[in-house]
Amino acid sequence: MRSDEKLTIALAKGRMQDESLALFARAGITVAAEDLSSRKLRVSSRDGGYSFVFVKPGDVPAYVEYGAADAGVTGRDVLLETRADVHVPLDLRLARCRIAVAGRRELSGKDYNLMATVRVATKYPGIATTYFHEKGVPIEVIPLSGSVELAPLLGLSDRIVDLVETGTTLRENGLEVLDTITESTARLIVNRASFQLKNARISELIDLPTRALDA
Repeated sequence: MRSDEKLTIALAKGRMQDESLALFARAGITVAAEDLSSRKLRVSSRDGGYSFVFVKPGDVPAYVEYGAADAGVTGRDVLLETRADVHVPLDLRLARCRIAVAGRRELSGKDYNLMATVRVATKYPGIATTYFHEKGVPIEVIPLSGSVELAPLLGLSDRIVDLVETGTTLRENGLEVLDTITESTARLIVNRASFQLKNARISELIDLPTRALDA
């Protein structure tokens, strides 16, 4: 395989990285165990056809959109928030969760006061703003990068918008889901130029995990 045919794939660190690599392994794209156990941020597949780079989840679309990576795996939540200009050919059905509005239990079933501004703490200011504006509810967004569940407990916000998988963390902190905005799963994304210039390799990249998913 020629060196100019190698594809670079950006993976989100953490659980999605592990699940993505497991799916690629089922598709026949494997990485040496010693590379995965190292601190390397870039490793190659055993066959030399692919290079994986490990980045923060929110950075995957940027690496792909600007061509530093030919493709990547990231959550639909990140794509909705960043609005990256990338091709999204495949739902990998991994890391399934939902983007939800949550708050204290006593708010359940109560309508919004459309004259009052709702304070919303979130890692997803774009998604939150769109959701509440579509409902005609004025909001003040409080951007947070972690421990969003604390915000309503300490009076920092009225509600939060966050990813919810099981809801356990919410319940343990006296919160519950008030509404689900949308579902999120891991998606394979592709740089638009690579999709045109490396079409045969990209088509192969799309086909291999598709077969693994359907097996």
